[in-house]
Amino acid sequence: MSKKAIIIGAGPAGLTAAYELLERSDIKPLLLEENDFVGGISATLDYKNNKIDMGGHRFFSKSERVMNWWLDILPLQGKPSKDDILLDRTIELSPLSKAPNPEKTDKVMLRRNRLSRIFYLKTFFNYPVSLNMDTIRGLGLWRMFKIGCSYLKALAFPIKDEKSLEDFMINRFGRELYLTFFKDYTEKLWGIDCNKISAEWGAQRIKGISILKVIKQMFNNLVGKKGGAVETSFIESFFYPKFGPGHLWQNVADIVTKKGGEIRFNEKVSRIIKEDNKIIAVETTDAKGNKKVYEGDIFISTMPVKDLILSMNDTPSSIQEIADGLMYRDFRVVGVLLDKLKLKNNTAIKTVNNIIPDTWIYVQERDVKLGRVQVFNNWSPYLVDDFKNKVWIGLEYFCNENDHIWTDNDKDFIEFAIGEADKIGIFDKNDVVDTCTHKVKKAYPAYFGTYDKFDEIKNYVNDFENLYLVGRNGMHRYNNMDHSTLAAMKTVDLILGVISNKDEVWSVNTESDYHEEKKAA
Repeated sequence: MSKKAIIIGAGPAGLTAAYELLERSDIKPLLLEENDFVGGISATLDYKNNKIDMGGHRFFSKSERVMNWWLDILPLQGKPSKDDILLDRTIELSPLSKAPNPEKTDKVMLRRNRLSRIFYLKTFFNYPVSLNMDTIRGLGLWRMFKIGCSYLKALAFPIKDEKSLEDFMINRFGRELYLTFFKDYTEKLWGIDCNKISAEWGAQRIKGISILKVIKQMFNNLVGKKGGAVETSFIESFFYPKFGPGHLWQNVADIVTKKGGEIRFNEKVSRIIKEDNKIIAVETTDAKGNKKVYEGDIFISTMPVKDLILSMNDTPSSIQEIADGLMYRDFRVVGVLLDKLKLKNNTAIKTVNNIIPDTWIYVQERDVKLGRVQVFNNWSPYLVDDFKNKVWIGLEYFCNENDHIWTDNDKDFIEFAIGEADKIGIFDKNDVVDTCTHKVKKAYPAYFGTYDKFDEIKNYVNDFENLYLVGRNGMHRYNNMDHSTLAAMKTVDLILGVISNKDEVWSVNTESDYHEEKKAA
């Protein structure tokens, strides 16, 4: 009789694990999803045929295994997309004769040009920060002088014991550049001073960037040098599903169900039932309060590890206290449909209707709470219903559940967000055509609170021989989507005996495992 795997959550990690189990074994997965859609925070939301990618998801990985897996689900385009045609733009297409045409089929991955910039002093700066004439003009000679002196000081007298994210950034950029471009945005994201955030956040998210790396990358670009190390923050193009990230994960979900897996929606896991060193069942609660119990042989959890621990019976009080102290940041986005933007395209990059070419804009302005702006037209023309005539953007905010950003009713918060964007010159509020808003709980696992004791939780859950934790919230790690995918793949490797230790799963997205070079696994 085949074994049964209970998978908590139908986001990228849970769906990847289910797909891999069905492809490589006779283990039958049952996914329990608390929402009524798949994809987790990588879902694509639809509002009147205008689609929102919550947070922006570039499909790029240093793992060839992950890249090939994605392209097996949605093959790379073999013909130009809608905006490529309108702009007569040449892009690198798939060489395969049967590669899909995005104008004729939906199951296709697009190749997109990447541009992200920082918006500060009502001026655009490159991201990652570039030491070029535009930066000098934007900041002025005096600021640039102070940045240079500060960086030389950091080289000569580095902080030897990096205890905080502030220490981490100062060592790599100098205090002045840190204060100019990193401190305010990072504190918007986390809602806490950088000197109270673990340095490990920097090791996870920006370990490959420093002033020296920026200079090296600029030189390589100038001389046309290719190859060598590939740093995610420097990539110039990426893959993207025609209808956003949720498009890929819905396709994975369809494959999982066709192969015999099952996904049950609106079932929130509320209790973990264990005996000795094994999990024997989970209990779910639906929206009406009805409860069900699901028994299984293997349990893969992507639910927030805080909730997982607090749902267990007979958990040591010390472990419960650590779990209770784990913290998160929540997320709210306002979708805004516009006749036009106020921001002008002053680049040499051609766009439809000459809108700004950015995918993301990091808002560094200190007098607003707005954190990022997404321009969905530039992610994929198929995200926007009236692509030729309208601009569809996302105003992104980071918050806690007790903040007004979270608690404000939709009408009031949309009005607040529009007012901020109008204030700093993103658009004129009179050009707004339509709006919507959406909230996401626990979007960002935090590197403060009791995080410094997280290894105690990791050691505790590792002792359960049939329990595996994957995903951003499952591992309480600020993973990108590819990290979650790779961790799920390695979890199945472990279940099937290809690898022998849970530490190999936990090593994904750490300094020891995920180096800057593109790698095969």
